[in-house]
Amino acid sequence: MSDQDSFISHLVELRQRLVRALAAVLLVFVSLVIWPGAAAIYDLLAAPLMSALPEGSRMIATGVVTPFMVPMKVTALLAFMIALPVVLFQTWAFVAPGLYEHEKRFALPVIVGSSVLFFLGVAFCYFFVFGKVFAFINEFAPKSITPAPDIEAYFAFVSTMFLAFGVTFEIPIVVIVLVWMGIVSLEKLREARPYVVVGAFVVAAVVTPPDVLSQFMLAVPMCLLYEAGLLCSRFIGRRPARDAAVEPRGAPDGDSGG
Repeated sequence: MSDQDSFISHLVELRQRLVRALAAVLLVFVSLVIWPGAAAIYDLLAAPLMSALPEGSRMIATGVVTPFMVPMKVTALLAFMIALPVVLFQTWAFVAPGLYEHEKRFALPVIVGSSVLFFLGVAFCYFFVFGKVFAFINEFAPKSITPAPDIEAYFAFVSTMFLAFGVTFEIPIVVIVLVWMGIVSLEKLREARPYVVVGAFVVAAVVTPPDVLSQFMLAVPMCLLYEAGLLCSRFIGRRPARDAAVEPRGAPDGDSGG
């Protein structure tokens, strides 16, 4: 097979993988719209805020189509998260033939682990952080005002927080990959602890609301997860040298010569 034919076959396979991933997301999205419905999903997302607001408070929608579009965006986001294992499997199936065997054995746990950690970060944010932060903010609200948050602004806020905590929980994976690839030694990462602590609080101050509680609740997990990554890296070590790999990329197991 010529290089051009090989390139075209890779493009065809990439298109097939993308279609399958998008079909999975679309199927989950349609199912969620049918049941429990976009409105119910948004109400579930808004539950931590509504429970912290004074009794009788309601959210508002300032745009004409906002009451329709925002719940649909929330449903689409949830559909992508539910279908993420399928999306990652399609990604893995596309890149796996081009990896060495020791890279395959390392990459699959990394993909699975990063997915689990991202979901844990989102769950930690929703079930623990939101309730504490919204209650903390509500305590400082003047009694002379009636809180009425805009639904679009709330969706933008929770999306940012979900992304921040989801990415934060990927820190152990980043540390493990850096050590395994030999980019940074474990000793250097240990020496960088003071800088990591400072950087964690700086990052938390940038991506979270301007209150001490939410910044603290993001920075502390970052530091703990960094330590968890260092601990796991002790048992993984560095990858084998590239020239020591016996099997070429994509080669089948067993004797390949004559």
